[in-house]
Formats: sequence, C-alpha cells, structure tokens
Amino acid sequence: MLNVGAISEGFVLDHIQAGTSLQLYHDLKLDEGDYCVAIIRNARSNKMGKKDILKVECDPNTLDLDVLGFIDHNITVNIIKGEKIVEKKILKLPAEIKNVIKCKNPRCITSVEQELDQIFVLTDPEHEVYRCKYCEEKYKGHKRVR
Repeated sequence: MLNVGAISEGFVLDHIQAGTSLQLYHDLKLDEGDYCVAIIRNARSNKMGKKDILKVECDPNTLDLDVLGFIDHNITVNIIKGEKIVEKKILKLPAEIKNVIKCKNPRCITSVEQELDQIFVLTDPEHEVYRCKYCEEKYKGHKRVR
C-alpha cells in the first residue's frame, strides 16, 4: 500500500483522468514554482476505475481555477489548511479564458498585435465550445495550456 504524507497547507486535486496528471502538472505551471508536489497515477477509484491525484503544498491561492476548469471541470479541488480539508471547490467551465490558448486564425488581430491578450469566450456550454473574442474562430483541439 502506497502512503503519501499529509500536507499542512495547499490543495489536493482529485478525480483527475488516469494518466493525465503529469501534463496537468505542467499546464498549471507547478514545475515553475518551488512547491512540494506528489503525483499519484493510476490510483484505484470506485467512481472512475482508475484516477490520478495531485497533492501540492503551497498557498492555495496560487491555483488558477479558471485554467483548471477549462482543462477538466470534473476534477475535485480540496483546499487544505492545518492538514485538514477546509473547503471543496466545484469547478465549472469559465465563461472567458485569457492567455490560456492561442487563436490559430492567421487573419485574427492577435496574429498581428502580439501584445493583445488571447481571449476566448464560452459560446456553447453544452458542447464546451470556446471562440476567439476578436475573430470568433472556434477553438479546436485538445484542452491544453500553451
């Protein structure tokens, strides 16, 4: 049995699709900070069969819930203080995301004006469709942070 110690302050991301935690680690830019991180892959789950878990010891406010909601809004976020879960956050698809993905339309203003923020708006929540705020180009592709 694997035993990963408790964290005093931070967050635990649970119900991550099995095998995707390492990519999520990079997408959330956890590799750029000086955080203590435990990545648990392919843990047994009654709900999902197999799942990944990320435990991060840091200020819980460093987690960008919009980015996380865009990547996978089915992840459970547990906020930890004093080695106890003090809050569970339910993720949702953000109405707007800024500088997470990039518009691929070569005629978009963001291709010419490099300093403009890359803003995408959720236009169809049922089908999880995001479109560029400037040119309305539909975002195609896997949900991954650039």
